[in-house]
Amino acid sequence: MAASSKAICVGKNYEKHAREMGDMTTSRGDPIIFLKPSSSYLHQGSPILLPKGAQVHHEVELGVIIGGASAVRNVSVKDAMQYVQGYLCCLDMTARNWQSTAASKGEPWTLAKGCDTFLPMSEEIPKDRIPDPHNVEVWLKVNGEYRQRGNTKDMIFSIPEVISYTSRYITLYPGDLILTGTPEGVGPVYDGDIIQAGITDIVEMQFLCKAKTE
Repeated sequence: MAASSKAICVGKNYEKHAREMGDMTTSRGDPIIFLKPSSSYLHQGSPILLPKGAQVHHEVELGVIIGGASAVRNVSVKDAMQYVQGYLCCLDMTARNWQSTAASKGEPWTLAKGCDTFLPMSEEIPKDRIPDPHNVEVWLKVNGEYRQRGNTKDMIFSIPEVISYTSRYITLYPGDLILTGTPEGVGPVYDGDIIQAGITDIVEMQFLCKAKTE
């Protein structure tokens, strides 16, 4: 995978998750887009760090890797999938109390979403291993118990719609990531918890949660 400059994330892209977060809106509107910095990326073998004062929640997602030889700008929905190089299982770790406080003040979610280690990810999955990314099961366990099980067929905005929409305003480069949203069942993790997550029959990953001491 080429060096990644950023991760584009889609908020509330599953209706049941939006409802569990208190959003009862049924209008489709436009995708909710936010960023995670590349400094938040985490690979297996290193722990997820839980900052002091943060109530950290797990969110499992299908990740998309942007490929191609050049920057992606103003791509159509019809052509968007040709810029997909492969996939990942990703976790959008979120300091929920910080997010809630920011939202109540109309402020950005950057700190709540972008801390170091807040984007754990699997190894890259070749594109041909997921012939239909809009019909795969993503799942997550904490200490061996299921918390999240959802299917990408329930996404509100499809992958090509998200790529097309984003590329109107933010240039995508080879190696950039797109996180497609999380299904319902998000919840807290604590020091010492073990998160297992994956895409059924495709990939599985595991991370230790560790309280940050600094």
